[in-house]
Amino acid sequence: MFDLTPAELEALRLSVKVGLVSMLASLPVGFALAYLLARREFPGKSLVNGLILLPLVLPPVVTGLILLMLFGSQGPLGKFFAETFGVTFAFRWTGAALAAAVMGLPLMVRAMRLSIEAVDRRLEFASRTLGAKRWWTFVTITLPLSLPGIMAGAILSFAKSFGEFGATITFVSNIPGETQTLPIAIYSILQTPGGDGPAWRLALVSVAVSMVAIVGAEWVERRIRSKSA
Repeated sequence: MFDLTPAELEALRLSVKVGLVSMLASLPVGFALAYLLARREFPGKSLVNGLILLPLVLPPVVTGLILLMLFGSQGPLGKFFAETFGVTFAFRWTGAALAAAVMGLPLMVRAMRLSIEAVDRRLEFASRTLGAKRWWTFVTITLPLSLPGIMAGAILSFAKSFGEFGATITFVSNIPGETQTLPIAIYSILQTPGGDGPAWRLALVSVAVSMVAIVGAEWVERRIRSKSA
């Protein structure tokens, strides 16, 4: 059942690559946003939170269209990255990773924010009154106690990135070996006669990988919390 063809293995490999890159690239951004929302009060906080969560409620095609306008070859950010860093996103796997990062960021930020908000502020205040610097209090108290949420958010972001379809195909199209991730490969196979069997095979692989990621997130969270306790 899981004897995948070379093309299907390539789609699986690309999906894992895109998921890992998008997760790692968005991790510092996600944590910074989560910490800002959890620990700071500032004008427009609700607006910032709404913008972060917007990809969850927008049609993925709309998100992909916005990315195409901003990061396409003629878009302002696309030109900037191409001319400054030599990185292009349109019709490249890097664009698929960017789309996956945008779609997975809300889940990452939400999990991290809840974990940071659950840290007892009295422990941080006690550390400061005992003479610890703010950065040392963060490294020794805030970060370790919020680590379960950080890990869970990262893994959930990977699972979301792994299954991303709408924004990806709108932004970077369907190019085998370059942007054809597992969900796009399933869609392509379904468009061909007699493709139900291979499509179900890839769907089962996708479900298996996603379930491993979700169960792994809960297992890691429990392990870290038990050690912290």
